[in-house]
Amino acid sequence: MTVGSPLVLASASPRRLELLKQIGLVPDAIRPANIDESPLTNETPRRLALRLAREKASTAAAASPGAYVLAADTVVAVGRRLMGKAETAEEARQWLNLMSGRNHRVLTGVAVVAPDGRAASRVAEARVAFKRLSASDLDAYLATDEWRGKAGAYGVQGAAGSFVTGIVGSYTAIVGLPLYETRCLLDGLGYRP
Repeated sequence: MTVGSPLVLASASPRRLELLKQIGLVPDAIRPANIDESPLTNETPRRLALRLAREKASTAAAASPGAYVLAADTVVAVGRRLMGKAETAEEARQWLNLMSGRNHRVLTGVAVVAPDGRAASRVAEARVAFKRLSASDLDAYLATDEWRGKAGAYGVQGAAGSFVTGIVGSYTAIVGLPLYETRCLLDGLGYRP
């Protein structure tokens, strides 16, 4: 592809922007894709993460001719049960209680669309173990409001990081953009900054 083609990030997430900067990439534009993120009937967490990343990338690509478009979506699941973005503190409490003292999965789908329309995508998965959460742990955490707008009602890079007793897999996938997979997809489609 053409050297210097613009890079568009189809996300308003400051965490994804910071992660890109870690690998020396600064998007030329930020163009969040507004799509319906509701899971389909019987859709697995892995398929949901991949589908949403692909849809966000293709939606933003339609408005970004000549650019590489990068999109991602993070899904948190306990078994097949999805933990989306909590609407209320009570819903966040329920999800955190469900994850308390056990493992859950964080799946981040990442998709890239090249200027010529070629597309590639992957899912990165991490398993996260939480300590058993007390009522005071939950009260203190919910008071921070960090749960708002986050899949699973937490961000590992914030106060909830103190709940994590173990991680197997990609830390950057948990934060919201798996850097290894992102770099591989961009390189594979010929992106050159």
